[in-house]
Amino acid sequence: MTTLPDPSPATVDPPACRRPAAIQLRALTKTYGRGANAICALRGIDLDFHRGELAAVMGPSGSGKSTLLHAAAGLDVPTSGSVRLGDTELAGMSETARTKLRRERIGFVFQSYNLLPALTVGKNVSLPLRLGGARFDRQRVAAVLDQVGLADKARQRAGELSGGQQQRVAIARALVTDPDVVFGDEPTGALDTMTAKQILGLLRQMVDVAGQTVVMVTHDPFAASHADRVVLLADGELAGEMISPSADQIAERMTRLGAWA
Repeated sequence: MTTLPDPSPATVDPPACRRPAAIQLRALTKTYGRGANAICALRGIDLDFHRGELAAVMGPSGSGKSTLLHAAAGLDVPTSGSVRLGDTELAGMSETARTKLRRERIGFVFQSYNLLPALTVGKNVSLPLRLGGARFDRQRVAAVLDQVGLADKARQRAGELSGGQQQRVAIARALVTDPDVVFGDEPTGALDTMTAKQILGLLRQMVDVAGQTVVMVTHDPFAASHADRVVLLADGELAGEMISPSADQIAERMTRLGAWA
């Protein structure tokens, strides 16, 4: 009897992940506008992001990937459905309660860094603590700066750093509250290829060594190839998943999504 080779793990339906979910999305929809002008950005999304996982969300322009990230992170309110962070349901929360939850339990890393250039690195990193009313924790700030390789930059102004260093500061700021999840919106989009590779290695280390959960939206197959799992969206719907794929596998699959097909 001939034994067939195992299919590529990047092209088969992944087995159910046994790790608990950090974020659960159920029947998630998001519609902008009303009536004939309504645009449905998300259509009944059911999806888990697991603890200790680096997940990438990809799709063509207009596929709903940024909308999904904003809903999962509590930045936007879905039209219907459920968003659960651990045991906490975000649906029905007031804006004040969601702001507090984001500040304490969610970290953000953006393409444009969103630092205050006139402040020192240390003060930028400590902003989430200060905004939350916590006292300045010098040891915690020093620890996360050391984690991102900037232990000697705490007193330097953020605006004096290179783009890659500024993104490391942004990552340290995201980590300072010890969040449940770190969300990245094109975290390497403004960086040159060598610096982007270093930042992706840092995100990978955060997951593998520190057990952090990271969810990033990206258009870059190389960036997505660093993820444990790539979630694919097309026209506001889930279009599949890929487990530990290569950049070439991702690029090929992207040509067969939604309007690109």
